[in-house]
Amino acid sequence: MFPELNHLLNTTPDRAEQGVSLTTARERGQLVFLEGLKSSVDVFFRSQEEPHPLQFLREANTGNLQPLFEFVREALKPGDNAEAAWRCPVLLVDDLSVLLSLGVGAVAVLDFIHYCRATVCCELKGNIVTLVHDSGDAEDEENDVLLNGLSHQSHLILRAEGLATGFCRDVHGQLRILWRRPSQLTAQRDRSLTYQYKIQDKSVSFFAKGMSPAVL
Repeated sequence: MFPELNHLLNTTPDRAEQGVSLTTARERGQLVFLEGLKSSVDVFFRSQEEPHPLQFLREANTGNLQPLFEFVREALKPGDNAEAAWRCPVLLVDDLSVLLSLGVGAVAVLDFIHYCRATVCCELKGNIVTLVHDSGDAEDEENDVLLNGLSHQSHLILRAEGLATGFCRDVHGQLRILWRRPSQLTAQRDRSLTYQYKIQDKSVSFFAKGMSPAVL
């Protein structure tokens, strides 16, 4: 099954709000969404000359993600609506590991992210958020290359993982947060925190290690 490959591009709201209405954002031109599952089917029913963001799916052994990058760049161009002008855009990719499972090499995926960073982060002063699965104990060289490459480029790393002690009814896992300092600031060290969490019906509760409400 092909998970949703999407990106969310939004402007900074004028005031703080609890939650974001994606429907409203899309109507205002603040959200551009690429549904990977639907698009992966459409690509096989289009003519070869007609461009498509997921063109690599029908090009054997190419792994060319340039059309996907072109889709991102076109979506970031200012439209006719003044509200749609991008201010500090955010690009969400869920998830990059899917590209590896579809035969795209780790180097090609890193190149794709490099060009996205040049456009979103450098030109438009925005941010990129990506999801990558850790292969864990499994030997997956391509996934390790991708994970290490992204880790060196990222300023903030969130690693969600299970508990080393196994299943617990009141604690479902832990979240490790790492803030990486720019390389030129050698006097400052990277900072990290670890929280544990419990997944509830409509939310997630976070707490310090060993401070679960069930324990206290």
